[in-house]
Amino acid sequence: MTEGKTMSNGKETATLAGGCFWCLEAVYDELKGVESVESGYLGGPGANPSYEAVCTGMTGHAEAVRITFDPAAVTYRELLDVFFAIHDPTTLNRQGNDEGTQYRSAIFYDSPEQKRIAVEVIARLTREKLFDKPIVTEVSPAAPFYEAEDYHQEYAVRNPAQPYCDYVVNPKLAKFRKQFSARLKR
Repeated sequence: MTEGKTMSNGKETATLAGGCFWCLEAVYDELKGVESVESGYLGGPGANPSYEAVCTGMTGHAEAVRITFDPAAVTYRELLDVFFAIHDPTTLNRQGNDEGTQYRSAIFYDSPEQKRIAVEVIARLTREKLFDKPIVTEVSPAAPFYEAEDYHQEYAVRNPAQPYCDYVVNPKLAKFRKQFSARLKR
């Protein structure tokens, strides 16, 4: 049974928002089974939003990543396990100092199966009381995905000494590498 939107090459996609897309992209780029990660925007009513417009919080779009993955190597459920480990799903429209609807925690599902899995994962994490506060992650149907400007793609890799990367992205990446060391690309 397929878990997501299957492409003609047998790969699937997952679209996630969990604060700044630079953090998510850096993490998923290192996860075994992930073929590619693109930073972009979705979830708002307008077409082709710019970074500047999304940053105002007025477009309704979230900073997100579209992950293309090989379901034989990593499952959608495993992608979500990483997602919930690397961001705070209990803060509404906020990740650290980044505040606004563009930084919301959201899972944009491509299929009924992805929706079912997302709801199950949230229910399991809630039962396990992994977080001190309720999970506020939005689970919504995938909307058109607009790829972010070129300078946002692979941002953390190209700008490791940039202060935001140094203080926000790199610690998330270190946490991911420690917690999921067996799942890293070699």
